[in-house]
Amino acid sequence: MGAKRVVVTGASSGIGAATVRLFRLRGWDVVGVARRANRLAALAEETGADVFTADLTVQADVDALRDYLASTGAVHALVNNAGGAKGMDSVEESSIDDWAWMFEINVLAVKRVITAVLPLLRQTLSTEAAGSTAVASADIVNVTSIAGHVAYLGGGGYNAAKFAAHAVTEVLRLELNGEPIRVIEIAPGMVKTDEFGLVRFDGDVEKAAAAYKDVPNPLTAEDIAQAIVSSVELPAHVNVDLVTIKPVAQAAPTRVARGELKPRS
Repeated sequence: MGAKRVVVTGASSGIGAATVRLFRLRGWDVVGVARRANRLAALAEETGADVFTADLTVQADVDALRDYLASTGAVHALVNNAGGAKGMDSVEESSIDDWAWMFEINVLAVKRVITAVLPLLRQTLSTEAAGSTAVASADIVNVTSIAGHVAYLGGGGYNAAKFAAHAVTEVLRLELNGEPIRVIEIAPGMVKTDEFGLVRFDGDVEKAAAAYKDVPNPLTAEDIAQAIVSSVELPAHVNVDLVTIKPVAQAAPTRVARGELKPRS
C-alpha cells in the first residue's frame, strides 16, 4: 500500500493551506480543494500536493470533486476546513444574506462534501481490509470553532452556523458507530490568519487587525494544522471526539488578555 490520501477543503489559505503543508511533510498524498485556482496552483508547486478547484456551495462542483477523487485513487481521510464569518451585528440588525452565506459554507458545504466523500472512504476501507490483518480506519475531521460551543455578543449568525456544524459532527459520529471511521472535531479559538477577519469585516483592514491588537501570541494556522494532523495520526482505535484549542491569552470568546502575560504579585 502506498501513501495514504487526505482531502483538505479551504486549502487556498490559512488553516487549510497549513494543513496541506503539514500532511505533505508527514508523507501523505493530499488533494487540496478551494475556489481560487491561482492560490491552489501556487500551493501545489510549493508542496507537491494535488489540487482541485471547486466552490463547495455549488452541488455540481462537489459532484465533480467526488468523481475526480473516485477516478484518481483511494481516500483515507477528509478534513472539512472551509468556512468563515461575516459581520458582528445583532440578530435583529444583521444581514440575512450574511447568515445565508455562513450557513452555506459552514454547514451545507460540510454536508455536501461528507455525502460525496463518505462512500469513497468506505470503498477504501473495504478494498484495503481484504486479505489484510492490519486495522483499517478512515477519518472525517470537521474544523468548527469555539463559536460553536459558546455564544457571544456579535456572534449571531456565526454562532448559529458553527453550533449547527458541531451538531452535524456529533450526529455523524452516532450514525457511523460500528464502522471503522473516526469523526473528529477541531474547535479553534482566536487564530490570526490573513483572511478570516477581512472576510468578517468586509475587507476593513483596521477592524480586522483590532481583534488581535496587543493579544500575546494568538494561535497560528500552523497550530491548528498540528492538532488536525496529530489527531488523524493517532492509533486507529483512538478517536479524539473534540479538540478545543485557544491561545493562553483567551479564556473564552470574549475574555481575552491584552498585553504581557505575567503572574500576579
